[in-house]
Amino acid sequence: MKPTRRPFLNAGLLLAGLLLAGGVQATAADHVHASDAWIRVLPGALPAGAYVTLHNDSAQPVALTGATSTAYAEVMLHHSSTAGGMSRMSMVDTLTVPAHGEAVLAPAGYHLMLMKAKTPVKPGDTVKLTLKFSDGSTLATDFAARPANAIDAGEPHAGH
Repeated sequence: MKPTRRPFLNAGLLLAGLLLAGGVQATAADHVHASDAWIRVLPGALPAGAYVTLHNDSAQPVALTGATSTAYAEVMLHHSSTAGGMSRMSMVDTLTVPAHGEAVLAPAGYHLMLMKAKTPVKPGDTVKLTLKFSDGSTLATDFAARPANAIDAGEPHAGH
């Protein structure tokens, strides 16, 4: 019986495929920049809201698809709206940042809900959130914690 090389060839192709798949990972978003990043800290265990302005320098739109943080167990993208005098908030999957444009996450609009702080977050703290985009890129951004009565970022605080 003649020995065959097929098992070695198949194993080599499998290994090459796994190496290529392993190389597909999130990259730093060099085309998206953040500014005015802040968190409204509420008392006790209430969720916090995170707000930021995202600037897209590329010729292609990109969508914010979520975020993570080591400071919070859950981060969800939400949208607040008012219709007929009733306020409502709903979870959304994405927020498009247009090509050469910006998207604003602000009170009474799109925002990130930060749930279950792992340790108490106080006004004056800085919390890092990693923003995730539809093209697989990520953007680690420092958010300034502000008090419950804050209405904006206060002094400009650029993300990184």
